[in-house]
Amino acid sequence: MNLFILIAGILAAATTAGHFAVGSKQFLAPMLNAEFDPVPKKVMHCLFHYVSVYLILSTLALLGAAFGHIPVEGSGLLVKFIAINYAAFAVWQIALAVTSGIEKGIFKLFQWVFFVAIAILAWLGVSVG
Repeated sequence: MNLFILIAGILAAATTAGHFAVGSKQFLAPMLNAEFDPVPKKVMHCLFHYVSVYLILSTLALLGAAFGHIPVEGSGLLVKFIAINYAAFAVWQIALAVTSGIEKGIFKLFQWVFFVAIAILAWLGVSVG
């Protein structure tokens, strides 16, 4: 068992749970109830669930890799890919938070903290663990 990847997988699972619990309540529901064109509204609804699918699949992949259920020759590359994705999510979210004009945006758009932790732990799991 790879402890770094396991912790990354657990954090990814918590992030996924938060996406559905908090994200549905604080983003998805208000956005769906907002008055604007139905086409971009439906696109945003789809995007929310595209992210949902990615979060679920990456969580399962990280946990599978941590417990050795993914063949060794494929797991390292897969985990690195997931780590790079989460790192990119973090960089993008930080950039948007800083330039958003939202007061204390870096704290209000806080998901980057989880993304950074998952990325670092997953990468360490492949590099060190």
